[in-house]
Amino acid sequence: MKTDTSSSLGFRAYPSTKALQCFETAARHSSFTYAAQEMHMTQSAVSKQVTQLEEMLNTALFYRTSRQISLTPAGKVYYIEVLNILKHIEAATTNLLSHNDDSELLRIVSHPTLSSRWLIPALKGFGEEHPSINLEIIEQVGPFFSEDQNVDIAFLYGTGIWDGMESVKLFDEYSIAVCNPTYFQNRDMCFKNIDNYNFIQFNSRPNAWYEYFKQQDLNIEGTIDGPRFDTFQACISAALAGYGIALVPSHFIESELQTKDLVKVFDYVMQGRGSYYVTYPLSLGNSYKVRMVLEWLSNYIESYIEPSNE
Repeated sequence: MKTDTSSSLGFRAYPSTKALQCFETAARHSSFTYAAQEMHMTQSAVSKQVTQLEEMLNTALFYRTSRQISLTPAGKVYYIEVLNILKHIEAATTNLLSHNDDSELLRIVSHPTLSSRWLIPALKGFGEEHPSINLEIIEQVGPFFSEDQNVDIAFLYGTGIWDGMESVKLFDEYSIAVCNPTYFQNRDMCFKNIDNYNFIQFNSRPNAWYEYFKQQDLNIEGTIDGPRFDTFQACISAALAGYGIALVPSHFIESELQTKDLVKVFDYVMQGRGSYYVTYPLSLGNSYKVRMVLEWLSNYIESYIEPSNE
């Protein structure tokens, strides 16, 4: 039979949300009875909803015996899809109810360390000043602007050039070598033999330590070894725990340097090849919510006084 795929699926071809909820709950409990108790329905009503769903799909979703029910192979596949659909409905509904009718949602994506160590402190007070703009900050390593994401602003490290994006520079990167002050107890501070030390590694920059020593004209023989982590946040935590020496941007460890929880190993400061930027699609350049955040961050940077690390 030839099927016309050019027309959209008719409304009556969709199952009701109630039917999907009954199916999901029954599948989760492997019982119409327990599903009925959870949904505050009768057992027969739940069973009827599932039966009607099977009739509409022309597919058996459950094996039924006198004692129990269990998902068929088709039912197992459908269950995963239905569970995702219900989760999306719940998230969309919760998100809508959690905001005022006249509010705007600003979706922000940032590298985890930049988010926790700089962005969140920088945005303190923004909500009180702009109550009509609700912030949603998502931490991830990347990519930041994939087709399935609805992102307004991203905080990135790089050259500041991204296709279709407008970028505003926040600050340069200056990295220093630090460790827990107890790490050098009973250790000779000499790098002729680097095997005496653990150098905490940042996965996305595997050559950072070699570059750091090269810029100081230090001739390092052998392999620079140490535990590897995906984020600067993890590298900082490892250094605090005494894993070894971490090479991290000074912007991210100001409080630890002030409290002496971390100390400099060398005085040398290595400038990064890139800088930190706030970037957004060109189409959002005149967006009120984007302009307000950019203005807020500009004022924050202008009034910011970098703490002394001495």
